[in-house]
Amino acid sequence: MKNIFLIILTLFLVTSCEKEIDLDLEDQSGQIVIEANVTDQAGPYTVKITKSVAFTQANQYPAVENAQVVLSDNTGQTETLQYTGNGTYQTSAFVGQPGRTYTLKIQAEGKEYTAQSSMPQAVPFDNIEQDSFLVGGETSYTLLPVFTDPQALGNRYLFIYTVNNNPKKYFSEFSDNVNNGLPNQRPLILPNDDGDNPDDVKVVVGDTIHVEMQCIDNSVYLFYSALLQLSVGGPGGGITPANPPSNISNGALGYFSAHTVRVRNIVIN
Repeated sequence: MKNIFLIILTLFLVTSCEKEIDLDLEDQSGQIVIEANVTDQAGPYTVKITKSVAFTQANQYPAVENAQVVLSDNTGQTETLQYTGNGTYQTSAFVGQPGRTYTLKIQAEGKEYTAQSSMPQAVPFDNIEQDSFLVGGETSYTLLPVFTDPQALGNRYLFIYTVNNNPKKYFSEFSDNVNNGLPNQRPLILPNDDGDNPDDVKVVVGDTIHVEMQCIDNSVYLFYSALLQLSVGGPGGGITPANPPSNISNGALGYFSAHTVRVRNIVIN
């Protein structure tokens, strides 16, 4: 399947302190794919359910309709999501808060899928610092997210960043296995690709970079770490592994993430 964050696979540069995860690139078209998020920001929250396609096929992912999708937490809050079309199910009153554990239950096409995710406490996103370096006479830029990792070991972060109004998203996952309890020292590498592809992005002076910092649990971190090991391939622009370490049961592909969100913008100068 290719539809879980296909755009992740165009990431300019990825590094990780986790050990490598072996990925099986078998063609598993026709499997249920679930993309679900709950945050500490105001809803609605969405769950998208589609079917996987082979990476040799076009990027057209069949929506799964008539599913029953129930979201709950360990305080007794529960809601059945409403279908809004295109495989998307949406909450109306559910509230996400750090420190709670969330459960997702889905009945779809005669099978049941369940997942759990615990939302960490938010880590303050204090600032962004810009730096640059030369490669082949061309200037490339980096951003340093300014935050201090808490003393307790086990914090995991996902950074999502975009350039101006370009819809392409770039991802980087951090863990505190190195630098635990200290100010962050790991930068985000901004794209410097000015090729012939219309989707190419080259950051220059005056560009606005939008950075979203998520505090995520370990299962979601492992999912992104696995996806970010992949390189671009296939006629649709990317491939997705058949066995990333999903936190969803019964063989479903995808992820369920309960996470905090903090955002900052910076103009390159």
